Amino acid sequence: MFAKPIPGRTTAAAEGEVVVLLIGMRINHFWGVHHWLPVLAAMPRMLRELSRDSSRGLLGYTLLTGSPRTYYVVQYWESKEKLYAYASAPDMFHRKAWAMMNRKEKKSRQHVGLWHETYIAPEGSYESIYADMPPYGLAAVTGVLPVEGRGRRAADRLAHRSVTERKG
Repeated sequence: MFAKPIPGRTTAAAEGEVVVLLIGMRINHFWGVHHWLPVLAAMPRMLRELSRDSSRGLLGYTLLTGSPRTYYVVQYWESKEKLYAYASAPDMFHRKAWAMMNRKEKKSRQHVGLWHETYIAPEGSYESIYADMPPYGLAAVTGVLPVEGRGRRAADRLAHRSVTERKG
């Protein structure tokens, strides 16, 4: 049930472009439960929907909280195209949830805040290191390598290029 730590230092086995979506909410007024609870409940539903169909492109995610008011998800995607496709797919729950929020926005805005940031990181612009950790974050979705496989220093890991990248 709980992942065992991998002894020593490891790095993520990511190759090529990495797509990261940070998405979250902030409860502005705790007493407006009927405004923020549907927003809070929508994310697990979307994550379950995406987890059931790997062809949608979500590689993995981590649920986090920043405080009793803020909740967010770090998501790793196969490509920005698959992220965009999910966000706009009329048959997926995201579109329904977004339409609901837009209808209620004037009343809900003061009670709940929403945000997201998307990062498209080309190979050579990301690196990672994990010390005595189970697979986590990027490594949980791409696999784990001994740190020596990419370099002991951050600069060495940033300089790594996959075979696919070298051919291009």
